Amino acid sequence: MEIIASASAIQQGRSAADSAAACDWGWAALMDEVAHGIVVIDFHGRVVQANRAARHQLELSAVVGCRQGQLEFALPESEAEMRRAIAKAMQGKRSLIELRAPDGLRLSMAVLPLRSPRFGEPTHAALFFARTSISDNVTLCLFARNHRLTPAEEEVLGILCQGLSAPQAARDLKVAVSTVRSHIRSICAKTRCNSVRELVTRIASLPAVGPALPRLPVH
Repeated sequence: MEIIASASAIQQGRSAADSAAACDWGWAALMDEVAHGIVVIDFHGRVVQANRAARHQLELSAVVGCRQGQLEFALPESEAEMRRAIAKAMQGKRSLIELRAPDGLRLSMAVLPLRSPRFGEPTHAALFFARTSISDNVTLCLFARNHRLTPAEEEVLGILCQGLSAPQAARDLKVAVSTVRSHIRSICAKTRCNSVRELVTRIASLPAVGPALPRLPVH
C-alpha cells in the first residue's frame, strides 16, 4: 500500500506540475493574441515577460527599448518618469505616464502593481502600452466580416477610424466624395449606427486582437 500511495503521490505531483506548466503556456499564448503591448518587469526595471506586441514595439520604438533584459530609454527624463512610476507600484499605486524621444515622439503607458499571491505585496509591475491606433487592423477586419461589409466599405471605415473626413477619405482613395458618403450610409445601415461618431466610438471600444500567430512546423 505504501508503494501504491507513493506512486499515486508522485503521479499527483506530476499532474500538478503539468497543469501549472499548461497554465503558464496558456497565459503566454493568450497575451500574444492581444494587440496591446504588455510587459512585466521587476522593481529594478528588468523585463520578466513581454507579449509579442510589446516585443515588437520595444524592438522598433525610438522611445523605449530593451537591451540585455533591461529597459532602456531614449531620454533621461523618460527613465526618471518610469522610476517614479515603479516607486508608486511598489506602494501598490497605479500610474499613467508618457515617455518621449528626442524627435518628439511620445508613448503612453499604464504602470500597474502586481501583487504576489503568496505574500500579498507588490513584487512586480505590469506595463500596458497605448494602442497604436483607434482600431487595429485585425479588430477592424473581424468587425467588417461580422457585419458583412464589402472590401471598399472596410477600407472607408479604416480611414474614418484614423479621424479623417469623407472628403479626405475620397482624396486618399481617389474616388468621388459622393462614393465615400454612399459607403458610409451603407456601413451605418449594416452596423445600425446613426452617425460616423457613433460608429468610430463603437470600433474604439472593441477588444484589441493581435494578428494570428504563425503556425509552428510539426516535427
